[in-house]
Amino acid sequence: MNTSVLLKTAVEAALAAGKIIRSNFGKVHRTFYKENNPVNLVTETDKLSEKKILRILRKQFPDHRIVAEESNPCNGEGLCQGAEQKKSDQLCWYVDPLDGTSNFDHGYPFCCTSIAVAQGENVLVGVVYDPIADELFYTEKGKGAYLNKKRIHVSKITELKKAFLGTGFPYDRTEKADEYVIAFKNFVKHALGVRRDGAAALDLAYTAMGRFDGFWELKLHAWDVAAGTLLIQEAGGKLTDFKGEPHSLFNHTVVTSNGILHRKILEILALPA
Repeated sequence: MNTSVLLKTAVEAALAAGKIIRSNFGKVHRTFYKENNPVNLVTETDKLSEKKILRILRKQFPDHRIVAEESNPCNGEGLCQGAEQKKSDQLCWYVDPLDGTSNFDHGYPFCCTSIAVAQGENVLVGVVYDPIADELFYTEKGKGAYLNKKRIHVSKITELKKAFLGTGFPYDRTEKADEYVIAFKNFVKHALGVRRDGAAALDLAYTAMGRFDGFWELKLHAWDVAAGTLLIQEAGGKLTDFKGEPHSLFNHTVVTSNGILHRKILEILALPA
């Protein structure tokens, strides 16, 4: 499969979803809660964006599998669980139609659409589009990472005390807040600054282009990280889990950096409260 064709379709779908998001940003809309979780929101715009993306993907690639956040996996419509794809040679799309739903719901301008296609754990193409800032991040494996047609690279910061970091808190944070705040507190002590903006895909894109010098988060899904992690790899950064082992698309944890700071970031993550 020609990855440039995959990328063209991913960009088309991301821009189409972005148009829906942008047109509804700041307007009154219906909000729902997933699994009765008061911090896990979904809006009509999430669903409309995903519907648009799936229509474009299925038209161009009717035989490809799709894992999309707001759809029910394995529902007979070509959707599949990510775990099934780990050792598969079949191409599978990973779609987050609106990452940062809580931000969108409150008119906070930090949200995006994330679309990637992978073969097993090998991500081939990734797109992250911020429709509010009109910033299109995209990458093909082996061909570099770009923001609005300009090549991007990770930062060159060498000292943690000068580093600007990003993170996120999982949806079970109301039960495990103390556990998640430990790392946040330790980084506040050692880094220049830490931000928690609430859209992992966009945080990863920011790390790829040097706005963040590193990022960490637990309990992420493949649709959250597939596009962003390829952006970081192609921008010269480093990815692991919290133990320093190679990052897996399906292991739900990610630590990213410009590479230079990676060992130090892992050391801070290992510190006690």
